[in-house]
Amino acid sequence: MTYTPPIRDQAFLLRDLLEIDRYANLPGFSDAAGEVLDQILESAGQYAAEVLAPLNAVGDKEGCTWSPDHTVKTPTGFAAAYRQLVEGGWMALGADAAYGGQGLPHVVNLAFSEMMSGANMAFGMYPGLTHGAYSAIAVGGSDAQKQLYLPKLATGQWCGTMNLTEPHCGTDLGLIRTKATPQPDGTYRISGQKIWISGGEHDMAENIVHLVLARIEGAPAGTRGISLFIVPKFIPDADGHPGERNRVFCAGLEEKMGIHGNATCVMQHEEATAWLVGEENRGLQVMFVMMNEARIGVGLQAIAQAEAAYQAAAAFAKERLQMRSLTGPKNPEGPADPIIVHPDVRRMLMDVRAIVEGGRAFLFWTALHGDLSHVSSEEDARRKGADYMALLTPVVKGFLTDRGFKACSDALQVHGGSGFTEHFPASQYVRDTRITMIYEGTNGVQALDLVGRKLAAEGGRAAMTFFAEIDAFVAAHEGDKELELFVTRLAEAKGQLQEATLWLMQNGLMNPENAGAASTDYLQLFGLTALAYMWALMAKAALTKIAGGDTDPFYPTKVTLGRYYMERILPESGAHLAKLKTGAELMMKLPAEAF
Repeated sequence: MTYTPPIRDQAFLLRDLLEIDRYANLPGFSDAAGEVLDQILESAGQYAAEVLAPLNAVGDKEGCTWSPDHTVKTPTGFAAAYRQLVEGGWMALGADAAYGGQGLPHVVNLAFSEMMSGANMAFGMYPGLTHGAYSAIAVGGSDAQKQLYLPKLATGQWCGTMNLTEPHCGTDLGLIRTKATPQPDGTYRISGQKIWISGGEHDMAENIVHLVLARIEGAPAGTRGISLFIVPKFIPDADGHPGERNRVFCAGLEEKMGIHGNATCVMQHEEATAWLVGEENRGLQVMFVMMNEARIGVGLQAIAQAEAAYQAAAAFAKERLQMRSLTGPKNPEGPADPIIVHPDVRRMLMDVRAIVEGGRAFLFWTALHGDLSHVSSEEDARRKGADYMALLTPVVKGFLTDRGFKACSDALQVHGGSGFTEHFPASQYVRDTRITMIYEGTNGVQALDLVGRKLAAEGGRAAMTFFAEIDAFVAAHEGDKELELFVTRLAEAKGQLQEATLWLMQNGLMNPENAGAASTDYLQLFGLTALAYMWALMAKAALTKIAGGDTDPFYPTKVTLGRYYMERILPESGAHLAKLKTGAELMMKLPAEAF
């Protein structure tokens, strides 16, 4: 089965929905205007489809190989594909031109990242984490650290990782024990073990830069005593080239359910030489830059995999012959009809596609606000962009991965028994996508972050801005007959989300467990409403094209998918509101001993 990058849909989002040409006066956007954007998307799609997609099954079957000398060999073809990635300049797409990057908007880089992850999720994790390390050093590093590391990370000459988790602590980073000992020369010695480190060791780059959380001796307990350090695999020499081998090693690889092509390592730091990033005891603040970027990336992974799974399921449904249509034979010359004629198969395919295309729009829309938070000339736009990035990151990560995994499962179901075998790609998509609901903070943690921190931040300013934006859209289009369904359903969902928000404010303060019990349903309700807004925006853009005389069937198809979302998926919001309002009483009633 071949993977077809969703170039047409991405172009629609960038041009017709987000209208990024409007921002051509802002840094980076002028370099992605007009035909240049088309060339970027086409070339990126060619690399993803022709180089990465054929290696997806190879990586799944071969996996990575650890040797007793602590080296790791990636699957056949991965190293060559990585060289093409670097030589093609793809790693530098969104990096600062001052450090060898191309300086394009993040929303454009996101389009390439989706293609890369859709073609080969395990491979895409290597450059994804590298860009995260680049971003963290760019925010928290010293000038000397930026000059040394950023040009090499920006181009992909060196790779990056983040070393957070330890055997006794996953999400609760306040429990970490990895120790940092100051040295007279200003460096530190890092000792401890980190686990589940994606890309911790491999054969694709000449050096690997680990960003490591550790506790300096005498630091306060908990998260207030965590510092961030750079620990390179090879210590750079005076000329900035890889020099002496540092004392950080891969002690083994995890045996995993999926993403076999990515080296998930146990990393042993044995008094490894390290350099402090930023201030002592303030490492989490810098690391959160990398973690939040990774959380957006994880939401992207789930949607990208769901797109690939949808393509496989749709192709299978058109070819697989089983039974006859309920309304009479559609393939009278054959022994049976293709299963795509059956309503329940259509239900699954439509569910998947509505989530994929709505989720993609949500990702691109959020990424644009992230860009504007940095480069807009207007203070209000910068503040709104930053507010939205903070508020929506847990929704992007939690909602899109929940729905992306379900989409991959539905796509497997379309295959029937064939999907349960390894002769078809469906099972790999399910296995690979399952991790997205877990890493970079489980989805339950994302929900707690949303209701416990993000909603109340700055007096609830971000949420109120989001509600007001939807209200403005509804008010502006209330009399539009073609948008009537979208406007009505969106207003209803927004009302339910606002009701849930008020319930949390009233009941969460009285009993924090009410907030905890309601958090997952609240996140789902928020995600459903956000996608409803995206579908309303897309319907408006598509209808505008149709009204202008465009006969491309893409546009009426988009409107039909939007109507399907509003009628068939969005009604779930009412159930989430009802469950949310039951609070914690029944959920917490049984004693722990009863389980």
